[in-house]
Amino acid sequence: MGAGDDAVVDAARAGDESAFAALVERHRGELRVHCYRMLGSFDEAEDLTQETFLRAWRNLGGFEGRSTFRAWLYRIATNACLDVLGGRARRVLPRHLSEPSDPSAALPPPTDIAWLQPFPDRLFPDRLLPDRPWEPVAPSETEPDSVAVTRETIELAFLAALQHLPPRQRAALILRDVLGWPAKQTAELLEGSVASVNSALQRARTTLREHLPERRLDWAPSAEPTERERTVLRRYMDAMERADLTAVADLLAEDVRAEMPPWPVWFRGRDAVVATLAASWDTNSPDYVGRFRILPVGANRQPAAAVYVRRPGELAYRAFGIGVLRIEDDRITEMTAFHDLGLFRVFALPTTLPPVR
Repeated sequence: MGAGDDAVVDAARAGDESAFAALVERHRGELRVHCYRMLGSFDEAEDLTQETFLRAWRNLGGFEGRSTFRAWLYRIATNACLDVLGGRARRVLPRHLSEPSDPSAALPPPTDIAWLQPFPDRLFPDRLLPDRPWEPVAPSETEPDSVAVTRETIELAFLAALQHLPPRQRAALILRDVLGWPAKQTAELLEGSVASVNSALQRARTTLREHLPERRLDWAPSAEPTERERTVLRRYMDAMERADLTAVADLLAEDVRAEMPPWPVWFRGRDAVVATLAASWDTNSPDYVGRFRILPVGANRQPAAAVYVRRPGELAYRAFGIGVLRIEDDRITEMTAFHDLGLFRVFALPTTLPPVR
């Protein structure tokens, strides 16, 4: 922490609320992502980031400068998340609840449980703090198990795998393998020994490997979607807007997986996914959904799209869902459609679109 930071901290400790606000605002983006990784919920991450700042303000007199102010905030944020996670069920996707669904069966009603949520790329902190790379350090040669973690730290598959870890194991893995904290510093934050933190970390890595996709070590580092992925996304959006089943099927991997929380169903395989689309796109069916308009967005560093639907008899297109895709070898391997209209606000999107002229 530089002399300038020291002066701001001193002013904040003296009761200058504007100095404190300026100080913590520098770290809002990265703390939001940290809480999101811990909780699997964007909404809760927002709340816990604010809770972190409130706790920091109330306890500012206890900051003695033995660590950086940033590290002190991470300590507060981690403990706030652990408080929330204690005794609470993990956040899930439909595939965590049951075997693949029958595409010919009637759609069950939405379920109000703790679903995993997407994270908007527009709020990812490297956009806000481009001059301070804080994202994961390279894995050391003595810790090859951390490779999978350091490569993918924001994708939905990684967030879903994290949900299988007990809270303290989750914290240890995020602090050590994602943020690159030393074992001693992590142990101090978690109020345990270095040996206990290393043990928790090894158990976490083992569990994580069991729940990450088999090809996890072949994944590219987290980054903006490639131009090839954007091309597939554009083709997908066009096919969806034209309700062209053949074109959509051509973009899907044979073993594609599709799910759409809050409906507790998911489908595995191209044939099953196409069958569900065919039923909802049949204009003569009572289950006909309507026509789509789709806008490209960014979520979890993956290709994503905001879907709007114009139902029969209506003129405007209304918010329908945020779809996040995983694309490999120019084919869509995962489709997760989050039908939560509150996400449109999070992604800074309108809830309606006018008719196409």
